[in-house]
Amino acid sequence: MEIVKNVYQCHIENEKNAQVMHPGGSNVYFIGDPNEEMFLVDTGEHSRRWTKTILDYYEQLGRPKITSILITHGHGDHTGGIERLQEIMQCPVMCHPKLVKGLKPFVDDEEMIVKLKANEVLRTGGNVSLRAIFTPGHSDDHVCYYLAREKILFTGDIILGNSPSTVSDLADYMKSLEKLSRLRVDTIGPAHGQVVSQQLNQKKVKRVGNMRIQWYMDHRQLRENQILGALAKGIGDVDKIVSEIYPKNLKKALRRPAASNVRTHLEKLTKEKRIDEKPAEYTIKSD
Repeated sequence: MEIVKNVYQCHIENEKNAQVMHPGGSNVYFIGDPNEEMFLVDTGEHSRRWTKTILDYYEQLGRPKITSILITHGHGDHTGGIERLQEIMQCPVMCHPKLVKGLKPFVDDEEMIVKLKANEVLRTGGNVSLRAIFTPGHSDDHVCYYLAREKILFTGDIILGNSPSTVSDLADYMKSLEKLSRLRVDTIGPAHGQVVSQQLNQKKVKRVGNMRIQWYMDHRQLRENQILGALAKGIGDVDKIVSEIYPKNLKKALRRPAASNVRTHLEKLTKEKRIDEKPAEYTIKSD
């Protein structure tokens, strides 16, 4: 699907067990002029079906020259197709410096793995210029890519199309969201879920992409307030906090990610010295 000129979305339906975490399926993006050169953003799962879907779309575009494969971060549903796609497309793989070592087993020639620099501008066919923006928080090697002229932001997993994202370091994550909020964003191309764009914005409000970023920031602040409220009631156990602040009908498969998100909030609040963490207590087990 062509989102705008020189931006193409290759959508992949998730397996049923992945729909809970990533409703709305997954995406990789071809960016540039198919008659000249293009970037590929992410490579999907290490799955024949996923790779075939990407290669079929590549064929539909006319097998354009791929300038580089751009990786948003090192999770397997973004890097799993590197080995075969890079071999076919014969192009460099560009990623955050912290991910280089992790990609070496999947690329025959290590010189074909290129370290991105923060705010580096990358160019390809169709006079397309992308800026690489380092955005830790979901993972420490996360990169977003910003197409300034078209005001499109490719957000990997830091912002999704149909759900909140999981977080490894909330303090970093909030700083990354704040950084992204300063951009002018009409459209968000997430790695999972629907593209967030003006076409889906029935009220025709400007900067719908910025509205999505702000929603993420507000959502995290709401969760933090809820957690502080639970702690004020004397609820200090992570699982009990989940039961207190999340819907009672929360799906079983989402309880572990919910607990993980609660822990990231607690770690952030502890670092900020807003709460105290008491060490676990141990007693002799009675017969």
